[in-house]
Amino acid sequence: MSGHHDVHSGLHSEHGALAGEHPGRARNPVVKVLDLAWLEFEKADLDKAEAFAHAFGFATALRTPDELRLRGTDPGSPCVLIRRGPRSRFAGPAFRAADSADLIRLAEAMGEQAVPLPESLGGLTVDLADPSRLRVRVVADTHELPASAPQPTRVFNVGHEVLRVNATQRPPRTPALVQRLGHVVVQTTRYRETLDWYLKNLGLIVSDFLYYPGQRERGPVMSFIRCDRGSDPADHHTLALTLGPSNRYVHSAYQVADLDALAAGGEYLRDHGYRRSWGIGRHIQGSQIFDYWRDPDGFMVEHFSDGDMFDCTLEPGWAPMSASGLAQWGPPATKDFLGISPSRESVRELRATLDALREDNEFDLRRLRGLLKVANS
Repeated sequence: MSGHHDVHSGLHSEHGALAGEHPGRARNPVVKVLDLAWLEFEKADLDKAEAFAHAFGFATALRTPDELRLRGTDPGSPCVLIRRGPRSRFAGPAFRAADSADLIRLAEAMGEQAVPLPESLGGLTVDLADPSRLRVRVVADTHELPASAPQPTRVFNVGHEVLRVNATQRPPRTPALVQRLGHVVVQTTRYRETLDWYLKNLGLIVSDFLYYPGQRERGPVMSFIRCDRGSDPADHHTLALTLGPSNRYVHSAYQVADLDALAAGGEYLRDHGYRRSWGIGRHIQGSQIFDYWRDPDGFMVEHFSDGDMFDCTLEPGWAPMSASGLAQWGPPATKDFLGISPSRESVRELRATLDALREDNEFDLRRLRGLLKVANS
């Protein structure tokens, strides 16, 4: 055998860890968070942000002159909190603790204090900083929004199983209604330290590791990380971390009903002048059907459906990273998605690369060669 690994074989990487490699979980974490609660952003133009949000499939949960809260159709917290700011930036994620007792235990372990959130959100938060200096909130006992009307479900004729007779299938070209927040992806110059911080303090566990081809002995450079809910299945990844030359937001993902909702919603976005980044396709790690878009501020956001759900028993998979290995089917990954198309963002990333190579972090010259090899694969 040649030893060549087919990146398209297996939805969860079929190869596990080698002796001595990262186990993908902490032995005795401080707490085990249940899920993401919401993501927080600052943006200069809330009107423009709200118009895109409605086209993307969010509903407005709250709107004031200085704040916008966006929700999905599922019950729970708003998915996204946007505050007016002088410039657009990602302010950080909020994770949901099981209860206030867990929150207080985490606060004491980290030398912080649990403080009340605004009354309109309810509950408590402890605000932390991960090793990448990203603000991470952990919240408990927040107010719950009731469920709202979901996207109508469809009846499918699958193979020879005929369930729809004398009825047509006409998905309307309307926004793909967001059901819930699924995951967030962030890039860090201190990948290993940041990974261990989330596993130790928040009890997250790794579903899949990726490494640069030819550099497995140096350890992984990306991890897809889920919540540990014991025997209750959780999303394949709630958080994904990737090594890179800067500490930054990469994208966030929001679940929609099915492929029809996702595709028709994409047509609606395109008709209203918004820009697709990459899609439609089906991922390998996580298996979800995806469609990526850019909002007016340049933030990448994803519609997804039919993602993997894992319980606590599944051990991490290991696979080499490649651009062609990002999807089972769909168009090739675009330069925009890979962050190498000419833009202000790519210029900033180039400057960050030069700075990172001069600093003491995990992104060194060999890692840069590995990343360039992936981008051109």
